Amino acid sequence: KRNGMIGNIYSMGLALQALEATRKFYAPRQWDCAQAFFVVSAHDYQQPTAIAQVLPALVGRSYLDVAGLDCAATKDTSPNRQLPLSPVLGTHGIPRAPIQVHYSITNTLQGKHFHYSTSVTVPSGSTLLRVMEVAAEENPEAFSFQTEQTSWGAYVTSIHGLAASTEDRTYWQFLSAGDALEEGVSTYKPHAGEHIQAVFSTY
Repeated sequence: KRNGMIGNIYSMGLALQALEATRKFYAPRQWDCAQAFFVVSAHDYQQPTAIAQVLPALVGRSYLDVAGLDCAATKDTSPNRQLPLSPVLGTHGIPRAPIQVHYSITNTLQGKHFHYSTSVTVPSGSTLLRVMEVAAEENPEAFSFQTEQTSWGAYVTSIHGLAASTEDRTYWQFLSAGDALEEGVSTYKPHAGEHIQAVFSTY
């Protein structure tokens, strides 16, 4: 569906591996392999977990092939390490143009309801996490938040003192133009003038 997308961009890696590994044994219907691979190759994956799931599929392998690898025959082909890009400077040391991003937080689900909005200025190419950090620096009483690190990047556990709970089946959902973001806060990069909403939600 959706021009080759299977689920969302982060389920693509395992989905492609599964479809490639089982195509000889289980093929309920034809699927457009090239279209799906185009979706994956066009995305700029950042998280190591996502990259580790996509790479095998891109070279025609799956995790099932690990059992047949000859590790003794491999050579050290580690790529040269590159320094991370500056959050303010571009690839050639040129300052990134500042952009304004609108950010709001809303809770109408639990306890005392609240809604706060702000506009922050960040260098272009900044992540949503950086937008949240700037908002919290400028108005900590309203926009303070907490995260926990996962293999998929930073996961927002609390905003404005209101914490997500697996017992209550609640979480902070991030939206743009009413649509849920398909990337996490540590990789999603808002564009100039975009309005990001953090809404306390249930599942």
